[in-house]
Amino acid sequence: VQLQASGGGMVQAGGSLTLSCAASGSIHSFPTVAWYRQAPGKQRELVASIISGKIINYGDSVKGRFIISRDDAKNTLELQMSSLTPEDTAIYYCNARRGNLLYWGQGTLVTVSS
Repeated sequence: VQLQASGGGMVQAGGSLTLSCAASGSIHSFPTVAWYRQAPGKQRELVASIISGKIINYGDSVKGRFIISRDDAKNTLELQMSSLTPEDTAIYYCNARRGNLLYWGQGTLVTVSS
């Protein structure tokens, strides 16, 4: 399956963005989906994940501000981001995992200006 992330852009601090990740095939068979991000000079970090189709986890820095969701009927994954800060500036990647199979999207850049 191929993943295509979109929705990134430039936004002012305090603003909102919604990222989407479209799968070329069915994501229903992938119980775990997630968003990661990588800021300049930093390691890639987990933003949010849905494990086994229902357990939702968020990174500490985004709790209460971001919401992850999946729509298996549309083969999409979304990340609703609000109250954005410059520290959220990063390239955001989606992924889907089933067992040892792990697929990554190409990333979408989010830039938050102060």
